[in-house]
Amino acid sequence: MMLKLHRLKSEFILVIALGFCLVMMLQSGSAQPLKTAKTELRGVWMTNIDSDVLFKREVLTAALQNLKTLNFNTVYPTVWNWGYTLYPSPVAQKVIGRSLDPEPGLKGRDMLKEIVTQGHQQGLDVIPWFEFGFMAPADSSLAKRHPNWLTSRRDGSRVWAEGKHDRVWLNPFHPEVQNFIQSLIVEIVSKYDVDGIQFDDHFGLPSELGYDPYTVNLYKKEHFGKNPPANPQDPQWLRWRADKITTYLQRVFRAVKARKPKVILSMAPNPQRVSYDLFLADWQKWERRGLIEELVLQVYRNDLNVFIKELAYPEVQAAKKHIPVSVGILSGLKDRSVPATQIQTQVTASRERNFAGVSFFFYETLWNLSSEKSSDRQNAFKHIFPDQVKRPNLLAGWKG
Repeated sequence: MMLKLHRLKSEFILVIALGFCLVMMLQSGSAQPLKTAKTELRGVWMTNIDSDVLFKREVLTAALQNLKTLNFNTVYPTVWNWGYTLYPSPVAQKVIGRSLDPEPGLKGRDMLKEIVTQGHQQGLDVIPWFEFGFMAPADSSLAKRHPNWLTSRRDGSRVWAEGKHDRVWLNPFHPEVQNFIQSLIVEIVSKYDVDGIQFDDHFGLPSELGYDPYTVNLYKKEHFGKNPPANPQDPQWLRWRADKITTYLQRVFRAVKARKPKVILSMAPNPQRVSYDLFLADWQKWERRGLIEELVLQVYRNDLNVFIKELAYPEVQAAKKHIPVSVGILSGLKDRSVPATQIQTQVTASRERNFAGVSFFFYETLWNLSSEKSSDRQNAFKHIFPDQVKRPNLLAGWKG
């Protein structure tokens, strides 16, 4: 009996000791970090607006290395912006008169080749982003060379103000415009080992536009000579234009897949009601038709309740069943710092709702353009992404 009591006492002490060791390990950080999902998109957009990361080879190299160290796995570099390509383009040379953006930092370089090569060396997927879509600066060479490519409001005005800049929009219904944009896309897919191509709402058209002569005549041909409705928000007029863009996207999708079937088509739009009503970009229909293989929904909200509400809409939840749907989170703007605590909270909310990952707009505000210390920001991302994981890929066996 005494021997049995002694044995039980020894076992009890052992259990207590093991428990104490476990607590000490957790407090000291020796325990393994909690594992995240098997796959998770950890992306960032890299633009030439308020950033020089693409304009200096050594800065770009350091950025990609840093992103790898912090366990990112995807970059979305802009390749079409301000009416120019950011890579040497024979297509652009023919149409615009310049093969490359005149920015001195791009001269003599192939930025896209650099980022694809180095990105892949760092284990990062590279998905070029057509940031401007059908939009161009009002004073650009593209707009001046091809005024018949531009669309307008009912009163004939063309300029569409975005911030401090005057823009114009190429007519997405015009066959020459369609051929030009598609040629740029196919050029990239054919020449570079990219993992995908990404568009956003700029692949649509502000709904107040579409009253140019070409589009009006096209509409009249299909409506027994009737003019388009005077109200740009007329439901039937919205639908007709949106469906034309859908048909064009289907053509682009087929052209991409004919070159490289494993290149994915990624879309980074606003929520559906904004995307469709204001930009004629009906991503809900695009997703249903299988034209989108990755959705990164822009949810740039400060209020957490509003942020969460955007994630709960039926079209978002439906898309999650078919393709990887991730959340675009604002990490800041040039004149607007977003605290790391807000970023962490939104990432947590996205994970709790089983989204496929997150992507941040934009690179420079991850830790460079911020009111917080760069080291503190980078430590925050180390906490957000404690380990390396692969990105979800519909064509590589992803299942929701």
